[in-house]
Amino acid sequence: MKTESGQVVRLEDYRPTPYAIATVDLDVRLDPAETIVHSRLAFSRREGTAPGTPLVLDGDELTFVAGAIDGTPLKADAFVATSQGFTLLAPPAEPFLLELTTRIAPAANTKLMGLYRTSSNYCTQCEAEGFRRITYFLDRPDVLAIYTTRIEARKAEAPVLLSNGNLIAAGDIAGTDRHFAIWHDPFFKPSYLFALVAGDLAVFKDTFVTMSGRSVDLRIYVEHGKEGRVAYAMDSLKRSMRWDEEAFGREYDLDIFMIVAVSDFNMGAMENKGLNVFNDKYVLADPDTATDADYAGIEAVIAHEYFHNWTGNRITCRDWFQLCVKEGLTVFRDQEFSSDQRSRPVKRISDVRGLRAMQFAEDAGPLAHPVRPNLYREINNFYTATVYEKGAEVIRALKTLIGPEKFRAGMDLYFARHDGEATTVETFVSCFAEVTGRDLGAFFRWYVQSGTPVVTATSSYDPVAQTLTLNLSQTCPPTPGQPEKLPYVIPVRFGLVGPNGEDMDYAGVVGATVTDDVLELTEPTQTVVFSGLGARPVPSLMRGFSAPVRLQDDLTDADRLFLMRQDADPFNRWQAAQSLGLHAVLAAVAAVRAGAPVADQTVLADAFGAVMENRALDEAFRALMLTLPGESDIAREIGSDVDPSAIAAARQAVRQAIAARLAERIRTTLAAIGPEGAFSPDARSAGRRSFRNVLLDLLATTGTPDALDRVSTHFEAAHTMTDRIAALSTLVVSGAPTAEGALAAYYARHAGDALAIDKWLTVQATAPQDGTLGRVKALTAHPAFSFQNPNRVRSLIGAFASGNPVQFNRIDGAGYSFVAETVLSLDKANPQVAARLLAAFRSWRALEPVRRALAEAALRRVAEAPGLSPDVADIASRSLA
Repeated sequence: MKTESGQVVRLEDYRPTPYAIATVDLDVRLDPAETIVHSRLAFSRREGTAPGTPLVLDGDELTFVAGAIDGTPLKADAFVATSQGFTLLAPPAEPFLLELTTRIAPAANTKLMGLYRTSSNYCTQCEAEGFRRITYFLDRPDVLAIYTTRIEARKAEAPVLLSNGNLIAAGDIAGTDRHFAIWHDPFFKPSYLFALVAGDLAVFKDTFVTMSGRSVDLRIYVEHGKEGRVAYAMDSLKRSMRWDEEAFGREYDLDIFMIVAVSDFNMGAMENKGLNVFNDKYVLADPDTATDADYAGIEAVIAHEYFHNWTGNRITCRDWFQLCVKEGLTVFRDQEFSSDQRSRPVKRISDVRGLRAMQFAEDAGPLAHPVRPNLYREINNFYTATVYEKGAEVIRALKTLIGPEKFRAGMDLYFARHDGEATTVETFVSCFAEVTGRDLGAFFRWYVQSGTPVVTATSSYDPVAQTLTLNLSQTCPPTPGQPEKLPYVIPVRFGLVGPNGEDMDYAGVVGATVTDDVLELTEPTQTVVFSGLGARPVPSLMRGFSAPVRLQDDLTDADRLFLMRQDADPFNRWQAAQSLGLHAVLAAVAAVRAGAPVADQTVLADAFGAVMENRALDEAFRALMLTLPGESDIAREIGSDVDPSAIAAARQAVRQAIAARLAERIRTTLAAIGPEGAFSPDARSAGRRSFRNVLLDLLATTGTPDALDRVSTHFEAAHTMTDRIAALSTLVVSGAPTAEGALAAYYARHAGDALAIDKWLTVQATAPQDGTLGRVKALTAHPAFSFQNPNRVRSLIGAFASGNPVQFNRIDGAGYSFVAETVLSLDKANPQVAARLLAAFRSWRALEPVRRALAEAALRRVAEAPGLSPDVADIASRSLA
């Protein structure tokens, strides 16, 4: 299933491999320039495969050294070996042992796929198609085998030798300066879960006792000197292990669980069986270098990769089209874990904000694809918000539809029936159909149709009949390859909020199935009538964001103000505030584009003021309530002819009007918060910091010397990274006179810490001022920046492209040109990072004509460049299709 630029792989063409592999024995002799890999692969013909059918193995930039069958060296006419593959022309009819020796160069591997060398350590990344860069193999997820790995290296260079499973032997090699370790993984796994790490690493140890009383050795490996920054990661791991036992009945299965943190990594982390490899930003934390968001991110990613042990490892995906069966499900699980560890309403709002910013934009552009795609050209480009975040939302919608008890029963059946298998989305959903007795065929459309459904709701109250009539309709716009859509099964969680602010009871309902205040919208249009209502209620629909849809309703601003104050559902209370803010900014955009003054914001400001002063609300929740919709949210609502500069100006004008009216009340509220005490990463402490920083940032929009002085003082006095970076960002974005001095002071303090410098780069890359592009270009030559490190690239150029809509979308097109040139340069060394940068162009068709033409020209310059990688060629061609 190897993909090349322009070659389409289709789900409908799936076939099992002609041969199976029972065991994989690897002998890896490490050397930076010439690592020798000897593999012993136990093959057998699958039923239905004709004797003599050629065995075709994947390869990528391999050097063939030798081969043998059952101990007999291969004759030259028995095989064909190239850097990109190996073919055994006439394999034996009976099971046989194929031995292959390959040579690779880890130090020269800048793609960071396969086996590579980073900071004097060896590391692997095999998902999705990296194992073929180590040895020739049937490199696909439905080929499951038992792995035993022997690693050999110079002891001084790599005293630590790690692989999957349990350590079964280790020792020095007599008469040499080398040593070895042998690891055995007793569980069947696909090649993408293979891992190897070797180097000079420090280790942080702990233990965990499982629910059956087994003791598991826990280890986190980091660079020397960083051991003091992994305690929170270890605590997160232990809490994840306990939570998975309690919430899903899943117990860990090996004797040891290891995490290795590396600085050069294309992804966030990788769930290799028993040996997780992490980007160090999701492991290392202390109050001086990590923000509250970093702590939450560590907690979530540690949990995510651990939860993969069952949803991804013990049960894996049959083919890459089924990626959501592990990723969407595991995102759902890590979101539930974080919700239980922290504030469920705050977590829910944060997840939906991320979904709307990234996945809704993906759904609305040329890169739209279903949660379970039916074709791809380059699988690396389908590790997307649609597969992960929308995949999680679909599972959450299923749980809402069938209820928590049936959902748990379905999960239990899935684990029991499919342990040790490579499975499909159909298999997953069928477990829930079986335990509920429901036909979930229509629900399955969530997996195969792309785009974001739009639910339109209007309501009318009849005081004589005491009925509320709710008219609902659903549509889904055309997306690439899918001009028409069938109706979805949409669970609509709702409440009917009465005049006293409490949910009203209704006597009956006609027109839809309703269970536990969840209404099932299954048709293009439905009319639902609620009876027995003695007063007009305000409908509160899609509570908790019960399905990944856009809701358009006929509520008045008065209704929204009422829900903002009274709704029992925290998500919809926040949504009411967002809708009010969105309407205000949209009106301001129209005014800015017409050259007219922005309307008075007294009503909105006073509503925000009431939230700010409501101490019954959690501070993290108040911080979210006081945050206007982002520029991407506003652009998505406008839909076409988008002018990012007008959006930024309008949003800032609305914020300034709110801040001007609330300035004194903000100062009073800040004084009431009180000084920061001893640092704690818990949700309540993080919420207090978030609330304070949101208020300071809002106050700073007034531009008064007093406000900016307050922020400067906050920066200087900060003893946590959360407060320091928040204040620095506010100073830089506001163009405060002290901004340059603050940037210099921050750098002087954190120059030796790469992850802290990433934040410094991002603050500068996301500044809205006209000089930002020049600054970003200059920073690419800064000693702290490196094009070879994905974190640095994402923090500077990725932040500019995806996090600075004003300057990326400059009217002169210079932002587009810079990113396109960077993509072309990076593509030669690291195609995955380059392709992810190029995805910043995903919404180019929605721009106004001048910017649209400039963005298209930049995309075409990339698409027409010779020698593009499959990764970048795929994104460019789909973006322009």
